[in-house]
Amino acid sequence: MGGSPHFRFKTPQRYLLNWQIQPNKFMSNITVLLVDDHTIVRQGLRALLLSEGDISIVAEAQTGREAVELASQHNPRIVIMDLAMPRLNGAEATRQILKAVSSARVIVLSTYGDDEHVQQALSAGAAAYLLKQTAAEDVVQAIREVLNGNAYFSPAIAKRLREQTCQERGEGQQARPDVELTQREAEVLQLIAEGYANKQIAAELNLSVKTVEKHRQQVMQKLGIHNIAGLVRHAAAKGIIETNLAGVPNT
Repeated sequence: MGGSPHFRFKTPQRYLLNWQIQPNKFMSNITVLLVDDHTIVRQGLRALLLSEGDISIVAEAQTGREAVELASQHNPRIVIMDLAMPRLNGAEATRQILKAVSSARVIVLSTYGDDEHVQQALSAGAAAYLLKQTAAEDVVQAIREVLNGNAYFSPAIAKRLREQTCQERGEGQQARPDVELTQREAEVLQLIAEGYANKQIAAELNLSVKTVEKHRQQVMQKLGIHNIAGLVRHAAAKGIIETNLAGVPNT
């Protein structure tokens, strides 16, 4: 979706040196599902992770919905997830994957580092959040940390989370919860925002057109938004779709 992401892997020399080493059959195999709509990103991740020797790629997904299906089929230990995914955004895909495969650990790898996207990912159950500008060794380290039961964040995000926690404790404040949509309502909202008509949404989700219309009305009622343009702006503002796909000005 959109243009190619700004994505740099600073590949350490040790990955190049270990490239030809075959995994020992007694090694613990870490199975990984890669989820990103950019082929070049998946190729870079695949090369990086396979060079570790004890990591294997069981599948790759180009959409959020495909990611949910593949996770259910392959039961990966790790899912590396982009947030800006077509057909089903990364946060909702994370939520559905963890519901289907509770043992999986989701690592978000995104170009977005703002609080809104980070909180959405964490609320969905992500165990780690890395920026795509991160160094290669951080991706590998994140995998090993989350498998040990730890969380892992890019340094800038970790610092901000610590500051927010200290501030909330000091002020005794709790974050105001967002409007809660059901899983199906969230799916319908994204597809509406991506330009799908009711009939297309019905086919995509295996629902009747009447049911889709009902979900759309419920979404509008919950959000207090009463037109499609408003839903598109809301989805773009919340990171459900990429801003450059919205096609609706923020005025």
